[in-house]
Order: sequence, then structure tokens, then C-alpha cells
Amino acid sequence: MVRIAEIQSALKEANIDGWLFYSFRGNDPIAGEILEMAPGGPMATRRWLYLIPQTGEPVKIVHSIERDTLAHLPGRKLIYLPWKQLHGFIKDELLALAPGRAPRVAMQYSPNGAIPYVSRVDAGTIELIRSFGVEVVTSATLVATFESTVSDEQLASHETAAKYLYEIVQNAFDEVGRRLKNRMPTTEYDIQRNIMNAFADRGMVTHDAPIVGVNGNAASPHYEPTIDLNAPIKEGDFVLIDLWAKLMEPASIYADITWTGFVGKQAPDEMTRVFNIVRDARDAAAQFVIDAVRAGRPISGAQVDDVSRGVIVKAGYGEHFIHRTGHSIQTEIHGNGANIDNLETEDSRLLIPRTLFSIEPGIYLEGRFGVRSEIDMYVGEREARVTGGSPQRELLCVLA
Repeated sequence: MVRIAEIQSALKEANIDGWLFYSFRGNDPIAGEILEMAPGGPMATRRWLYLIPQTGEPVKIVHSIERDTLAHLPGRKLIYLPWKQLHGFIKDELLALAPGRAPRVAMQYSPNGAIPYVSRVDAGTIELIRSFGVEVVTSATLVATFESTVSDEQLASHETAAKYLYEIVQNAFDEVGRRLKNRMPTTEYDIQRNIMNAFADRGMVTHDAPIVGVNGNAASPHYEPTIDLNAPIKEGDFVLIDLWAKLMEPASIYADITWTGFVGKQAPDEMTRVFNIVRDARDAAAQFVIDAVRAGRPISGAQVDDVSRGVIVKAGYGEHFIHRTGHSIQTEIHGNGANIDNLETEDSRLLIPRTLFSIEPGIYLEGRFGVRSEIDMYVGEREARVTGGSPQRELLCVLA
């Protein structure tokens, strides 16, 4: 059930007169998710809009040949045919939100494209809405509130998934050691299949197969072995394993972790040093979140990124940390809440209660090896914590 009353309460608190959802051929998946547009539902090849005012009844604006597009939603229905009628309906309904002044209306838009994850409405449509004398504001915080928060049951599903991932990743490294000790030829793909089988055994699903990267492949953050493209794993190699999955249950939440290891009895000093820097960057960011939430101090994803990145920059590896520190986690591995990012975007969205995200700094030495250490965190009302298990503290030595 779409949470109309809660959305209206949030609009009032934010001093926003309405939230206008707009979609043309599914160009806004956020609208589809928040408004619970069922896959395979009524045909929607024409523009539709749904306006939730701060007070009063929502309004549906749908095309004459697709009158049932928003049939599952409450509200008054306006049916348009010519484009001039569409424009007239939109203008009249928006201006009625705040007679005598310019209404403030939230849309899936981000000023200057700063947060592309919520920038879903095309520039022309934004121009049209503004031409009616309407102030368009970003819906980023509203999206985070109604798209990225989790229920107690969802949090429990995430905790279980994260617990399983900690077991699976350690078993995967044990499998590497077992195979090599028994002189069995072993590849990245073999270990990837081992992990996928472990997911199936525990009733887990994933959108993409895990990353298993050896040496230079570990220095490519989104490398993925396949049956046709993979590298052997041998003694003396560096191995990175990044795995993410969720329970095979409705509305379950992903977990996502990364561990690294050296295939030998004692890792080279450089690998150990780089791992320790990445670990310290991870822990500094996590502690920053924990302290801020405990103190009731609002913080943004960008601020957390600055903390972890600062540790790596100070250690002299700043140019080798080539991605954001973390991402929102929800029913999809990359959710629509605040990301831990002040590199790829300036994510000024605040970390709000009942949300999950990853902390995963990395140092990537191209052609040699790459270290990433990833944990998941949950933010509650007055506490924040790492989920699932104990983070990796030392570089694994697989044959020790």
C-alpha cells in the first residue's frame, strides 16, 4: 500500500507543497517503486503524472487510451488527450497547491545533476513545470525516506544474509587453500562457482555473480571472471573476493562484503601495508558514523567519504582510490538512499535512520594487485553498527 499519509507528513515537515511523479515509458524507476507499479500491469506508453499534495486528495493525470495506468492508486483522475489539455491540467493542479504564491514541488531532479541516481525527470519537463510559475525542488531526501528505509523484518533478512556472506567468503578462501594443497588446478571461475553453489545451498540469490580477482585483476574494481575469461590461482598470488546476495524471500535486503588474501604462508610487506591502510580507512569511516549517530549529529554521505579518503590520501595512495567509499543497500544491491561519496558525486544527502550502506575503500595498483575491504552498516535512531559479523582485520594468508 502506497504510504500517502506518511508522504504528506514528510512534505509538511519539509515545507514542500507537493510531490509530483512523472513517467514516460518507465523512464523513472523510482516512481514505479514508490508508487508500487506492478511489473506487467496496465500498459503505460503515454505520459502519466501523479501528484501527492501536502494536504488533500492525490491527483492522477492519465492519457485517454490508458485510463487504468494508475488504477491501483487513490485519488481524483483527470484524463487528457491533446497535449494542450495535459499542460492545462498540470498547471491548474500545481498552482492550486499554493494560491497566491509559487508552489514548491518535489520531483525526481537533482540541481546541476549532482546526484544522478535521483535525476530521472528530463530537462524539458522540468522547464515546462517551471514555466507555470512553480519552484521545482529535489525529491532526494523524500526518495531516501520512502525508498531506502527498511523494516525490522527486512533488517533481519539483511543480517542473516550478511552472516552467511562472512561464512561463505572464509570458506571460499579455505577452498583455494584446499585445492592448491591437493595440487588441483584452480581458477577465478572455479572459486566463483563455489560461491554461487554456497548461495544456492543457503537459499540466497544475487543479480550478478561475485568478483574473484587475482593479482592485476584485483586492481580492476568491477572485474568479473567468466567461463571464457578467467585467470589461474597459484601460490604467491593475491586474491580479492567481493560477494553480494540476499535471501530468496519477498522484500529481502542485500548484503555485500569484500575480503582479500595472499596465497602463501606470509604476505609480502607491501601487500600487508596496503591492506592495513585500507582497513584503517574503513574503520575510520565506520567510527565517524557511529560517533555522529550516537551524538545525534547529522552527517552526509560525502562527509563519510571524506574521512575514509583522507586516511588513504595521507598515506600517499590517494590517486589509487578510484571510486566512492560506499553505496546505499536495499532490495537491490545499489539502493536509492545516500551513497558514501564525495568523489564521483557530491552526495549531500544525510544518512537517515533505518538505512543500510556499504563502507568499502580501496587501493588499486594497476597491473599488480588491488585491496578493497568492505563492510555493511546500519543506522538506527541513535545507534549505528556494522552488520553480519566481524570485519576482516588482517590480510589472510591462505596457506599459513
